Amino acid sequence: MKKIIYAISIMATLQISAQEHAEKNKHSKNKETNWSASRPDGHAPISVMGDHTHGKGEFMFSYRYMYMNMEDLNRGSENVPFSNAILTNDAYMVTPTSMPMNMHMLGAMYAPSDRVTLMAMVNYLSQDMDHITAMGGTFSTASSGFGDTQIAAMYKFFNHNKQQLHGQVGISIPTGSIDEEDVTPASTPNASILPYPMQIGSGTWDAVLALTYLKQWNILSFGSQLKTTLRTGTNDNEYRLGNTYSSNNWLALKATDWLSISGRLEIGAIDKIEGANPDLNPMLVITADTDNSGMTYANAGLGCNLYAFQGSLKNLRLGFEAALPLFQNMNGVQLRNKETLSLGLQYSFH
Repeated sequence: MKKIIYAISIMATLQISAQEHAEKNKHSKNKETNWSASRPDGHAPISVMGDHTHGKGEFMFSYRYMYMNMEDLNRGSENVPFSNAILTNDAYMVTPTSMPMNMHMLGAMYAPSDRVTLMAMVNYLSQDMDHITAMGGTFSTASSGFGDTQIAAMYKFFNHNKQQLHGQVGISIPTGSIDEEDVTPASTPNASILPYPMQIGSGTWDAVLALTYLKQWNILSFGSQLKTTLRTGTNDNEYRLGNTYSSNNWLALKATDWLSISGRLEIGAIDKIEGANPDLNPMLVITADTDNSGMTYANAGLGCNLYAFQGSLKNLRLGFEAALPLFQNMNGVQLRNKETLSLGLQYSFH
């Protein structure tokens, strides 16, 4: 029910805004009064996707690198020691202790008209997970590969009075593996299927919906984005990842013509995994138990954008952001989210 209400609210807002501003948009040809991307704060913090649109005939290519680290354990919103959470209270045989993840993302955008911008994104992930056993032993597993591919269309409802509203409708294509294996002490010398967080993809075709509002002043800009990923069906391993919901809000200061500094607040939720992979033993390790999935959270980020507004590198952007969790309330016992670092390059041209 929650995902239906969320999707309906986004689509209803899109329809209402389109009706209210259809006439105004016809007369908003004066670029001096339009929201503009030709500023260092004309794009959101680099961690936010689908934050802007392009003019007719414009292309943009981007590369992003993201590092995310998870360490220690949460039960709900409280930090718990490994021994209490796993060996004594829950009787799991293994618990993870840390999980660093690296992601490389390549994106492309093209605007066939002033209203519509098309977008595609592919990514490559590599991740490691360290574990400790009930007997005090340690071991690590790893997985890597191309993740799910996203394609989307964004529609600009209006752009006037230094404000813009656009919606996004996209599809996540299950190109990422859900059959990653590695050798563990229990499976030696053979490889065994890895738990859910160590898989690369979702295994399902998913809908991605978003609504983004932008506002600019002389040296300040504000953005707000509602976004959801709605999972569909069940994958070949008999489970479905949880839906995701997020509200991203950012404020940026245009320090110079080539530099902006931003602050961002994200509030979100991830539903529990539905179903279960029959090849995973939920009592062996906490990451194989679907009761230990899903959460609500709040993150804060601080970043900057560098923008080449003239010269041979005109319209090249370099963005950086560092983010930390403010709050995380998890179902069951899970690894705590720690720091997230994002770095990216964006280049647009006609």
